[in-house]
Formats: sequence, C-alpha cells, structure tokens
Amino acid sequence: MKVAVLGGTGAFGSALARRLAEAGTDVIIGSRDADRAAATAAEVGAARGLANAEAVRGADLVVLAVAAPTALPTTAELADALGETAVLSVASELRVTNGVAFPGDDPLSLAERMQQLLRGPVVAGLHSLAAASLAAGKAEGDALVCGDDDPAKAAALELAETLVTGRALDAGPLASARALEGMTAVIINLNRRYRGHAGLRVVGL
Repeated sequence: MKVAVLGGTGAFGSALARRLAEAGTDVIIGSRDADRAAATAAEVGAARGLANAEAVRGADLVVLAVAAPTALPTTAELADALGETAVLSVASELRVTNGVAFPGDDPLSLAERMQQLLRGPVVAGLHSLAAASLAAGKAEGDALVCGDDDPAKAAALELAETLVTGRALDAGPLASARALEGMTAVIINLNRRYRGHAGLRVVGL
C-alpha cells in the first residue's frame, strides 16, 4: 500500500511515517515545503518527500496529519489533487481553557466536515495515539478507526495494525469520529494530570 502522510514534517506525522516505513509500507512525506519534506523523508526512512499536491498523486491512502486549525483549509486546497483518493483524518479540534482540554464546539467532527469538501471517502482514526508514543516505537494499546466506506476503512485498519501493540478496531460509521475526536481531550487531560502517555485498550471483545 502506498501511503502519503501530509503534515509529515510535524511531530505526529514524522513519527507515524517512521513506523510505517519500518513496517515496509511505501511512504511519501507531504508538506507545504518540499525541501523540508525531502529532509524528513530521509530522516525517517520514507521513500521520498514532496510538496503536498505532488505527494498525494498515486497514493492508495492519504493520512492528513496536519495541525487541526489547518486541516479544513488544507483539505479544501487539495480537493482536486486528492480526487477519489481515500483520506484518513487523525486530527481533533479542541479548545483549551485554563490548561484543561475540551472537545470542539462544532456538532460535526473535523472528519465529517472534511467529507463535505471531498469527492473521495474520509475515514477517521488513531486519535488515541500520541506522537511521543509513536516516536518511541509501537504505541501501547488499540487503535480505533471509523468510516462509511468499507474499502477505505479496511485500508486504514491495515495501516493502524502496524502502529500499535494491540488491535486495530472498527469503531463504526464516520459519525463516530465525534466521539473519537472528543476522546483526544480526555487523553490529553489524563496525560497532564498523571504526567504520562495514555493510550486506549478495549476489553471484552
């Protein structure tokens, strides 16, 4: 599977790309800055680094790992280049007040709003994985993925399996992204309170 990681020069994107490359995935780093993308690709073992619009061409799955405030503008900017290509959204829109993280105020998830901008399918997942955990190796726990398109979700689950010590689990329709993105706020608050790198493990399955 050929995977383009947009925002691949950031902490989460570069850690994700490194783990995928170690697993033998054909990874391309995408960035607004092609030179930074190429440098990061060499550092993490990705196949190459390109400007975003070039990176998505020919990809089987595009991981949108840019910062949440730029997720929708980046999606709109790349809509034509993405075409029918499946996109995995990993971002969460949060607000922080007095050091406490809260879910965003919009009733729709970022992933659902991305879907409104794109022709191809959007799936969401990996919200319980921290950049620091991925940077150190496979993240402890399970990874949850949701979406309305079965082939796209299957590709995202295949990717997720390479990133965690536990399982990649199908969390249902794209609307479940509202809960998954909100869970990021819970995990951030846990990490701040207990000074850790919390993950998520589902029991009873």
